[in-house]
Amino acid sequence: MVGDVALRYLDEPCIKGGMEKQPLPTDDDHTDAPDSGTAGFAGDEMQEVPPEPAARAGWNSKVEYFLAQVGFSVGLGNVWRFPYLCHQNGGGSFLLLYVLLMLIMGIPLFFLELAAGQAIRQGSIGVWKFISPRLAGIGYSSCVVCFFVALYYNVILAWSLFYLGNSFQYPLPWEHCPVEGNVTVPECKKSSPTSYFWYRKALDITDSIDETGSFNPYIVGCLLAAWTLVCLGMFKGIKTSVKVMYFSSIFPYVVLFCFLVRGLMLDGALEGIGFMFYPKLEIWADVQVWRQAATQVFFALGLGFGSIIAYSSYNPKNNNCHRDAFTVSTINFLTSVLATLVVFAVLGFRAKNKAVECVVSNIKELSEQFLSGPVDINLMPSFNYSDPSAVALEDYRAWFQLHGNQFPGNLTDCDMEKEMQQGVEGTGLAFIAFTEAISLLPGSPFWSALFFLMLLNLGLSTMFGTMEGILAPLTDRFKTLANNKTKLTIFSCIIGFVTGLLFTQRCGNYFVMMFDDYSATLPLIIVVVFETFSVSWLYGADRFLDDIEGMLGWRPHVIYKYLWKYVCLLAMLGLLGATTIQMFIQRPTYMAWNQEKGSEEYLEYPDWALAVMALLIIFAVMPVPIALIHAVLMDWTRQRARDSEAGRYSIVNTSDKWETPMTDMSDLDRSNGTAAS
Repeated sequence: MVGDVALRYLDEPCIKGGMEKQPLPTDDDHTDAPDSGTAGFAGDEMQEVPPEPAARAGWNSKVEYFLAQVGFSVGLGNVWRFPYLCHQNGGGSFLLLYVLLMLIMGIPLFFLELAAGQAIRQGSIGVWKFISPRLAGIGYSSCVVCFFVALYYNVILAWSLFYLGNSFQYPLPWEHCPVEGNVTVPECKKSSPTSYFWYRKALDITDSIDETGSFNPYIVGCLLAAWTLVCLGMFKGIKTSVKVMYFSSIFPYVVLFCFLVRGLMLDGALEGIGFMFYPKLEIWADVQVWRQAATQVFFALGLGFGSIIAYSSYNPKNNNCHRDAFTVSTINFLTSVLATLVVFAVLGFRAKNKAVECVVSNIKELSEQFLSGPVDINLMPSFNYSDPSAVALEDYRAWFQLHGNQFPGNLTDCDMEKEMQQGVEGTGLAFIAFTEAISLLPGSPFWSALFFLMLLNLGLSTMFGTMEGILAPLTDRFKTLANNKTKLTIFSCIIGFVTGLLFTQRCGNYFVMMFDDYSATLPLIIVVVFETFSVSWLYGADRFLDDIEGMLGWRPHVIYKYLWKYVCLLAMLGLLGATTIQMFIQRPTYMAWNQEKGSEEYLEYPDWALAVMALLIIFAVMPVPIALIHAVLMDWTRQRARDSEAGRYSIVNTSDKWETPMTDMSDLDRSNGTAAS
């Protein structure tokens, strides 16, 4: 209930100090956040606080919570984005940089979101509205970004389902090029069986984003199946999704360990891992490497989506969220390293096979050159080249470094590292490079089914978290939706499927890349900047630490205050600036498939596509200023109403609830300002 209200003349000073903070509401007496004028004075009557809602649902055990948080944070990016960045940016040096940024930026921000959700026990909209109605737009922006990500992320699950279905046949359909009329399909002959299957059979892709093409019926069906799986796992909230997570969060680790053991037995695996971790310390001087490492830390933990806040809001108040932040972050990092070991062990095997094939081809050409014409005997290799398959890769490369450029013909350097770099980023890693390596293994259908089932489970656990980042804030904010959460879940999945049909066109892969690169990066960075600034500066870092102390029974180290107020905030602003500058300096490009050449090529986005990117970013960020303007106008309207009714009197709240933890900041500002005047 609202405390006692006393009337004082305007020229009398406001009573300050002596107000003892109340503890945060317990699990049983939690109340909704009041609006900015809830405890206001209107004439001679007081506005009543809304009735308390029913007790919030919670996790049945700590294991369920960990499975949910780890399942959300560990996703497809750990398998195909992190290994690529690590290899391209200095191997072991990049790992050290990643750990450094994880400690000074990732974990503190992760802890901030965990603590905020656990303290206020609402979704992202409710958390920031509770602190101040002027900040409610932060939560709405998180919901918009989650919706954008869910749209294209489920398309990747649809692709995984398509490949999973095609894995139950021998030989695998991407092992050999198809033959039409005793002639190998030219497009496949110019590329490779795996590239042809991916671009022509799975996607049936156009040559550019300007060519839309028709819908791909197979992918449409798989997309419907993917959204059905998400809906079935979410329609009863966390009670059903967590049951699925017992499998979807644990199964990928079983598969990764199986692939690691099998991969280490392959020829070339150790070389692949060696290329992966070979340190290149000079990359620390490259600003772009810092930007890529910070971005990967940011997205690996799922900061800004609102899903972390939503999951932690189901925790009891005394849960040690500080320990959870370190535990989940460590598991996330170790999973990335494990996936990297697996990827480069298998890709090392693939690269070794390609390099050996290159050696055999070049040795045959070398023999033909020697037999067909006069060749300087001093240029001939010392090893036995009469049996090309017996020539070691190291011997050939050593000879080529000395005499390869002087030898007549078109001999090439069979560089294993260059072979490893082919198609190792994003979807190319999963659906081209890794599938090609799997096709070389004995029992390839089994390993293929296992791999794509792993991708499906990784994606599902992340999709559950993403959808929770949408549904939890909306049901917390709107009681009508809370009373019809099952219908809301089904309706959201239907909307996601219908909108996701955009990505099932023949040019759909290009839109997936556009959304992946631009619909979430800048908006999420902006969201987290607002979150950090709101907590550390507007609400107060010391005050936030007081609230955490009230929850945990001990006070976190003061270093978090300086990390939130300065280090994290400046790092995020630097990342935001670097990302924005990069977009303006270099016109955005995308990787397209040229059917005639049978190869990939980079094309610039057309003007209309740039306009779509700009709209995606604007739509995602727009709720922040809109909510701010709306709250300011509402405060101004209420203030005018109070002034007209109270005359020269104002209100001073003398209740012991004057400054409770997570008090609405706009109420405090308005009260202080009125009393001071």
